[in-house]
Amino acid sequence: MKRIFLTLAVIANCVLVTALFFGLWVGDPNTRDLVVQQRISTHMLIGLGALTFATLVHAILFTYFMGTGRWLEETSRAYSLDQAWHSENQRIKYGTLPGMVVCLLLLITTGALGAAADPATPVSLDGFLGMSGSTIHFTIAITTASVNLIVNIMELIAIHRNGMIIEGVLAEVRRIRLDRGLPVE
Repeated sequence: MKRIFLTLAVIANCVLVTALFFGLWVGDPNTRDLVVQQRISTHMLIGLGALTFATLVHAILFTYFMGTGRWLEETSRAYSLDQAWHSENQRIKYGTLPGMVVCLLLLITTGALGAAADPATPVSLDGFLGMSGSTIHFTIAITTASVNLIVNIMELIAIHRNGMIIEGVLAEVRRIRLDRGLPVE
């Protein structure tokens, strides 16, 4: 799972940074130039793709923890293992949740502020906090990309720690099966 998650997280963060650069490349969004409007469209599509993909990466990680948690619970019950394995898995899983929630909220907020910063919309954030709507959107977008990267690193560490738990359980199950004379792989 570590390698899969790392690959997906790298792609998600690269797409987020790409959306940032395409946003900077837009220029003056109030210009009625066709090239600028195409750049805005490109930025919006890449941004929505980045938002969706980054959300997917977090969802995959949570699904992984749900699956391994269930496996640890059933294996612990079947082999009368110490509940410490499952408890540690739960602690790691629920330890990743706050970061995921913050990332999801930031991703949604960035998209919403991007929509509000679009000159074609009737909503305007210009003047809010003494900044233009596009500056507010850009500031939140940088924050989102940075926080997402940090949370992905924390999630990768959690996957590593969870993998060590799984390896420990597998070793214990192997030992029990050998002691009982049962086949092992």
